Amino acid sequence: MLFPFNKTQGVTVTEIVVVIAILSALVAAFGSLQSDTFFLSRVFNQGLTASYGATKVLKDIAGIIRTSEPSALGAYPIEQAATSTLTFYADVDADGVTERIRYFIASSTLYKGVIKPSGNPLAYNPASETLSSLITNVMNGTSTALFLYYDKNYDGTSAALPIPVSIANIRLIKVSVVIDPNSAQPLKAMTITTQATLRNLKDNL
Repeated sequence: MLFPFNKTQGVTVTEIVVVIAILSALVAAFGSLQSDTFFLSRVFNQGLTASYGATKVLKDIAGIIRTSEPSALGAYPIEQAATSTLTFYADVDADGVTERIRYFIASSTLYKGVIKPSGNPLAYNPASETLSSLITNVMNGTSTALFLYYDKNYDGTSAALPIPVSIANIRLIKVSVVIDPNSAQPLKAMTITTQATLRNLKDNL
């Protein structure tokens, strides 16, 4: 009795090449996905860190603005009020002497300048101003003012005072900072906003 001969075919070179190509594509795709995940995670963390830092800075700024008071020479609490800069007086170090405070943007950085009065009689010498960098990658432009000013009638929806602003009418200051941690990354710029009522000028009770 004759039995049929079973011939087992082997795997061809072509099949091996195809399998290797498929595996290589899968490995590459997985590697790309993992890389994109790490990249997006890094970008998100950068944005989160920048947002947290800016929020803290603006909270500190608002706290100082609220305590504005006449200068050591008796000058009005606010010296200059514009959309991109604010100069006023406050005792920032609680030593009983009122400093001159200036916030402004230069080269995409928000700065704080402090002048402590000195001499006899006391004077605020611009040459003695101490500058500190507060927030980098600031993107404020004409569409988003760093500072907006409101009078005693502000109800939460009122329009800001026109520029140039009448300093004597200011009772509330809104601060808005637009930040972009990395303009080369896909994360959109963020706007952080706070506001401060001038306690020592409050007259709407």
